[in-house]
Amino acid sequence: MSVIERNIKVEYRLQVFFTEGVFKPANGLLKDLLCSDPDRESHKVLIVLDEALVRMSSSILKTIQDYFESCSEGVTLVCAPMLIEGGEDSKNNFHYVTEIQKKIEQHGVCRHSYVIAVGGGAVLDVVGLAAATSHRGVRHIRIPTTTLSQDDSGVGIKNGINAFGKKNFIGTFAPPFAVINDHLLLESLPDRHKRAGYSEAIKVALIRDEEFFNWIERNATALKDFKDEPLKELIYRSAALHLKHISTSGDPFEFGSARPLDFGHWAAHKLEALSHYRLAHGEAVAVGIALDVVYSELMGYLDTSSTERILSL
Repeated sequence: MSVIERNIKVEYRLQVFFTEGVFKPANGLLKDLLCSDPDRESHKVLIVLDEALVRMSSSILKTIQDYFESCSEGVTLVCAPMLIEGGEDSKNNFHYVTEIQKKIEQHGVCRHSYVIAVGGGAVLDVVGLAAATSHRGVRHIRIPTTTLSQDDSGVGIKNGINAFGKKNFIGTFAPPFAVINDHLLLESLPDRHKRAGYSEAIKVALIRDEEFFNWIERNATALKDFKDEPLKELIYRSAALHLKHISTSGDPFEFGSARPLDFGHWAAHKLEALSHYRLAHGEAVAVGIALDVVYSELMGYLDTSSTERILSL
């Protein structure tokens, strides 16, 4: 027997930006990112937009088109923003992935072009999978529009859709080119979906940062009332902790069995499927965390006082 063996190392740079008014002409962040390749004079851009965002903010389509008209030099919007259904139903088959891939092929979007997803976590998942599997990887920029996608899923490196009754059964690990968290995009979000993202922040605080958990407790009333500054800080600190875990845990692509960031998710994914996704992901994670915490107390791994604090929060 003979064998050839080499270790292949690949480095990724993942940048998560925090801004307000990403599509305002005076905000040059997005254009600077799109034109950051000095070897190319022009870049094609395909934008995929969450229909739910359009329903909540009817001016967003014109705002995006006006933005790209104002920075047309070096950047070409290949077509009007493509609208896809938001929410978990968009992930239940290959339809939207295929439609996005058709647009990529039709408009000659290449590996030096960009596919930008603007929406909640489900839309980011679908667009990310389409981008990762077209040309074996087109540059992908995420602009999350929910609390949960800004503080957790949007800053990660996973993409996926549901299949065979299982959540995210088909997917990829493919880091985005960049993530842009725009606080203003949360303004029109219904309270239910603003609140749903808190569970992921509590999750990562419990497994990674005691002081962050204490901070969430101290600011619980302000967060319940969606006060701007506490909400911004929760999103920033949660995103930073998620990104730190992905980049420093030694297992970013989850080859091993230990997956701390899935705390509360084992039951959550099943609950989402059982409810036919009427239960939002963040709500299911809150239930899943509660189940794991109560189970831990019953098994003698967690004291009653800590259990009560977590359930109360």
